[in-house]
Amino acid sequence: MGQLLPPMSLLLLVAAGMRAADLQKAKLLLDPIWDRVLRRDSVTLKCQGAHPTGNSSTTQWWHNDSLIPNEAPSYFIAAAEAPDSGEYRCQTGLSALSDPVRLDVHTSWLLLQAPQWVFQEGDPIRLRCHSWMNRTMHKVQYFQNGIGRMFFHNNSEFHIPKAALKHSGSYFCRGIIGTKNESSEAVNIAVQATSSISAFFLPWHQVMFCLVMGLLFAVDTGLYFSVQRDLRRLVKDRRSGKVTWSQDS
Repeated sequence: MGQLLPPMSLLLLVAAGMRAADLQKAKLLLDPIWDRVLRRDSVTLKCQGAHPTGNSSTTQWWHNDSLIPNEAPSYFIAAAEAPDSGEYRCQTGLSALSDPVRLDVHTSWLLLQAPQWVFQEGDPIRLRCHSWMNRTMHKVQYFQNGIGRMFFHNNSEFHIPKAALKHSGSYFCRGIIGTKNESSEAVNIAVQATSSISAFFLPWHQVMFCLVMGLLFAVDTGLYFSVQRDLRRLVKDRRSGKVTWSQDS
């Protein structure tokens, strides 16, 4: 039968586990911000997270769960190709593994791009009609559910200042490159209603703090009134001459 660990060793193991659990996740960012790109586009993935003192070359990178031989804080894709599509993750020396970031490389003349595809009511929506190798376009039009929403003589981004539920739908763009009239693939954009219920809920540690403080206040209040009651009874008994003494008291 194995020996039990001494209390100090147990405390060290618990502390180590707590430190690992307390590590903040690394954050992976795309530069440019688009998660859908065309062939030959350049993309830089940047990993943000804490590093050990004096050692910033401790970044690890994964592509589709395979380790990438790169330890720099950034991972540069000079000319994206289809095999570069997939999920990327990163981790620094003093951070937990980041959430996955998806990159999709498409083969077409036009591509509709956006910083994200799910919005909350009131968020700004930004759409970009991107051409292969940044070819010059004119007569660019954006469509929602097959209906034209915006027209530009020259290529320009389409901005919706405040998203509403009516802005959900299927979007694509169309433009003329040289003499060809090209269209992008349609993509879905979702606008979610803002819920006011979540505003009434506090994080669990704030809830626990409030509960503990309320319990302490209740106990303190009970003790205060109990002492006050005993003092009044003692004074009353003293005045009436009913105070008695015993060895136990």
